[in-house]
Amino acid sequence: MAGGGIPDVKAFAERVLATAQNGLEVLRYGGLQTGTEPAPFTVVETTRMFRLRRYFPDAPATGPNIVLIPPMMVSANVYDVTEHNGAVSVLHRSGITPWVVDFGSPDHEEGGMERNLADHVVAVSEAIDWIIESTGRDVHVAGYSQGGMFAYQAAAYRRSRGVASVITFGSPVDVLAALPLGLPAALVAPGAEVLADKVFPHLWVPSWLARLGFQMLDPVKTARSRFDFLRQLHDRDALLPREDQRRFLEAEGWVAWSGPAIAELLRQFVAHNRMVSGGFVINGELVTLAEITAPVLGFVGEVDDIGQPVAIRGVVRAAPRARVYESRLPVGHFGLVVGSTSGTRTWPTTAEWINWQEGLGPEPDHVEPMEAPVDGKGTGVGLLSRITHGIGSVADAGAGASRDLWEMAGAVQRTSLAVAQESVRTVPRLFRLGQIQSGTRISLGKLMSENTDWGGDREVFLFENRVLTHSQVDTRINNVVAGLVQCGVRPGEHIGVLMDTRPSALVAVAALSRLGAVAVLLAGEGDVGEMLRLAGANVVVCDPVHLETATAHSDRVLVLGGGSGSAREIDGVDGRTVIDMEQIDPDVVQMPAWYRPDPGLAGDLAFILFTRSRGKLAVWPVTNHRFAMSAFGAASAAGLTDRDTVYCIPPLHHASGLLTTLGATAVGRSRIALSEGVDAENFATEVHRYGVTVVSYTWSMLREILHDKNFQINEHNPIRLFMGSGLPTGLWDEISERFPRARVLEFFATADGSAILANVAADKVGSMGRALPETNEVAIAAYDVDAERLVVGENGFVDRAGQGEVGLLLARSRHRFDTTATVLRDVFAPKDRWEVSGHLFYRDSDDDLWFMGSVDTVAHSIEGPIYLPPIEQLLSRVPGVDQVAAYRLGDPGSQIVVAALTMRSDVDVDSLTVTQLRLGLGALPAHRRPHLVCVVDEIPVSESYRPQASALAARGVPKPGSKVWYRDSEGRYRRFTKTAVSRVDWLPDSSSATSRERTTSARAVGTAGAPTRTTAGGAATGTR
Repeated sequence: MAGGGIPDVKAFAERVLATAQNGLEVLRYGGLQTGTEPAPFTVVETTRMFRLRRYFPDAPATGPNIVLIPPMMVSANVYDVTEHNGAVSVLHRSGITPWVVDFGSPDHEEGGMERNLADHVVAVSEAIDWIIESTGRDVHVAGYSQGGMFAYQAAAYRRSRGVASVITFGSPVDVLAALPLGLPAALVAPGAEVLADKVFPHLWVPSWLARLGFQMLDPVKTARSRFDFLRQLHDRDALLPREDQRRFLEAEGWVAWSGPAIAELLRQFVAHNRMVSGGFVINGELVTLAEITAPVLGFVGEVDDIGQPVAIRGVVRAAPRARVYESRLPVGHFGLVVGSTSGTRTWPTTAEWINWQEGLGPEPDHVEPMEAPVDGKGTGVGLLSRITHGIGSVADAGAGASRDLWEMAGAVQRTSLAVAQESVRTVPRLFRLGQIQSGTRISLGKLMSENTDWGGDREVFLFENRVLTHSQVDTRINNVVAGLVQCGVRPGEHIGVLMDTRPSALVAVAALSRLGAVAVLLAGEGDVGEMLRLAGANVVVCDPVHLETATAHSDRVLVLGGGSGSAREIDGVDGRTVIDMEQIDPDVVQMPAWYRPDPGLAGDLAFILFTRSRGKLAVWPVTNHRFAMSAFGAASAAGLTDRDTVYCIPPLHHASGLLTTLGATAVGRSRIALSEGVDAENFATEVHRYGVTVVSYTWSMLREILHDKNFQINEHNPIRLFMGSGLPTGLWDEISERFPRARVLEFFATADGSAILANVAADKVGSMGRALPETNEVAIAAYDVDAERLVVGENGFVDRAGQGEVGLLLARSRHRFDTTATVLRDVFAPKDRWEVSGHLFYRDSDDDLWFMGSVDTVAHSIEGPIYLPPIEQLLSRVPGVDQVAAYRLGDPGSQIVVAALTMRSDVDVDSLTVTQLRLGLGALPAHRRPHLVCVVDEIPVSESYRPQASALAARGVPKPGSKVWYRDSEGRYRRFTKTAVSRVDWLPDSSSATSRERTTSARAVGTAGAPTRTTAGGAATGTR
């Protein structure tokens, strides 16, 4: 308005004219002409994947070098958007030589639409090599957003070789910890997997869609920015400072995404979150951020909704060997690298960081050590944080309260989603298990065929830093089947398998299953000849390591594994008695008319394992139904999914290796990580490298790792579960202490597989838990331990054992085709059928079962029965004790029990006191405690790491000494001296010093006279 209220027509007209002129320029050129020039660069290397730019080529490259990596969907020009505040300009002015990796636009590059994620990481690694070769100096590797993820992955892929430091800007590591827009991980993870499997392998994202997706992450800011631009279109001077940035965001800064790269990103780093767990695959190699040793600096946008602070700080857990720092800025995602704040804070701080690492300057002011996010404390930057950002401290209290309410609602939502997700995963497995009948086709081979159909390109075997996919393994299985057919193997034939736990062993077992033959799992340390005789097997499949053992017991040996090619030499190969299967060409084998893949039915015999009963070797037949029961039940109890990697170290001839590891992993479609034996150093390395989430074990196997004096592992390791059988309670306690975020899933299975128990809740150390869902129902029958008979009530039926009463474990027999043990009828009710296990248990007040040993391992002393397992479990929890083995000596009725134990190498043997023994065994009544406790130098273990007491028992009564204690009449322990020998009256005669076997059986008859029914007597070894 003019002074008299008359409108200023001239000013209005000038504004309209300026708006029209500027608008026309925008329409014509896509933006206002700023007159700025990009920083000079030259392309020094061109490959199929990238062009390597060197900025300011005329300047000598005498200072530090930094290579900048753009995200896949953003142009490499993101580091030179503005003339003075761009990354390359600021770094150059600080004496640093900037290099930029330019991936180009995939839709304009030859083969660009076929690029996958690994191609980009390998390209970055090649660029680093080129720079090192050209300059002779290590390189600082930096990246924005996904480019920062590439920086992490390339540094891990190289194991920090040639990497001076890693610098990232808004790059998430723990992606699922905080997703954009507060999306729940429980929905996003499976959704990402569906997109990766079904959508993006066939589609790609054009540049305009990439731009739209980025803008939709913050539609309010996008709309406001455009409105502000239109409102100020008349004021050219006001728009020019931000025009380069606006044009980059609105049009020029976006490139297409290739479908395979998006699919791999979604699968590996969203659905499986392997930036944190490790075990992602780059160029056929397994990679983990845990192998980054170079210093790390992460820039954190305090209101960044894409690379949220919680997700970024996940690098502290993922890369425990690196020194990790952070620099916080009050900006969003794009503001970290472009704009006034980046010019005054981000890039100057980056330059200061580089000079500090090079020893050319002090520690930057805006850099501080990064701390790992606390579990359950916050999920990231939510919508409320973005809205309230910049309003001021007045609104902080209200915002905080609202945020707390939002997080509480989110916690409820996450719990509901977790329950729903678990149900979706578990219920179909249990339903399928419940539908199995004798004629149902089910076998290990069929499960692996189904997994190949489900995801042939998914990884399944991880071994020696190599990766095998389902398709590769399926092809290998079919090739081995062809070789077996060529060697005359037919369906139903019993074939011995004598191999170390390697991919070739798993393939051999699966191939026999696919053929319909029976795999006889042999233990190299056992009596192989007797095993073959009992199983009725004449042919043995072995690896080169076991060739000598196999040929000593079989006149037809098929050698598999151990490498192939012209360099392979197998001694004794004659094509008749010893056949090298690796030399058989499967393409020339003509498959017979009878061959049908995976013919196995539920009632068919699938495997033969071995166990010992009363000191004698006995077969343990496993039908396909028994295998399915164990596999499906274990997979459900462990919650296994395709996001898990199971570390398999138990031998396949042990039930834990075959049933609860291989079988459950096949059902869960999880990855199987195999290792060269049990080694603490390998374990610590491979857990991170393979991204191991589940560790399988047998007996005291984990002692070899936990008790190694050099064993160290990051507390933020990805392990969530240990599963197996026979774990001593002392080791259980150590696992809970060393791996506080993991739980133990202890299984128990009878020799015939009729009963399968698991401590799913894991809240009682030492308990065997309950029967797995959809497996046979179990019951504890009242049992007279002395008379070795079931206790029959007045009505003629067998009594059930009461709470805390030791009884005989029975399993309900549901399928007549699946019965290999003694079956009793009319036990608790008319027409019921129960299989006799031969194992003693008691049930506590919560209906959890506790193992008390086998019928034939009970020590029958003058004072009554003594059960060995509770003694072993309690003594294993005594501080400093390493291993324990309890055994009987003498004749039944006057037997004594000796508990032999070893001490840990870092503990003084003399530190063990009678007070520790009394306290350790205090949960047992005096008459249930061992008569003698002695410290020995070594307790032998089997190949499956089960402590062996037979050699100790053969020595007879321990000689008096300073490391031997005896139990007095009051249950206390005293030094066992020569004088003490004369004071005790329960020592067996030397002629009967070793335990004599008794012919025992569980007979379904009544007792003559009053039955002896014993209670557990406080033998519970765990607490809630």
